[in-house]
Amino acid sequence: MLEPVFRAGETFPHDPVISEAEAMMAWVEQSQAVMVAVDVAGALVGTYYLRPNSLALGAHVANAGYVVAEHCRRQGIGSRLCQHSLQAAKRLGFRSMQFNLVVGTNTAGIVCWQRNGFQVVGTLAGAFRHRQLGYVDALVMVQDLMEGSTL
Repeated sequence: MLEPVFRAGETFPHDPVISEAEAMMAWVEQSQAVMVAVDVAGALVGTYYLRPNSLALGAHVANAGYVVAEHCRRQGIGSRLCQHSLQAAKRLGFRSMQFNLVVGTNTAGIVCWQRNGFQVVGTLAGAFRHRQLGYVDALVMVQDLMEGSTL
């Protein structure tokens, strides 16, 4: 499920020639938590990773990445994964969650993240080299996880 998304070169910065084994290693090995979602038949429909966004003094900020199986998109799975990851991040003691590189052409993802409480705090001009469109903008998005706190 990861390999086709990485190979598409549209939403993740990984090398498009990445193998499934390399994709799994990047997804799992560097993460504090990994969640997989399955349908009633046990088929994989989505996954997310959760990890610190930075080292030591920045490790209280979470980062996450999400992939939904192509045949399951537009069914609310990404939103449910996002909500689950936010609760998991809170349980793990993270104070906020930040997405560092939300590709500006990923409108479904942007709408989903905003619907789930994320705010755009910056635009990185030409920061993503889209495999089909060339250099496109990327967004930095954040959500505070502390009760009663505002960004």
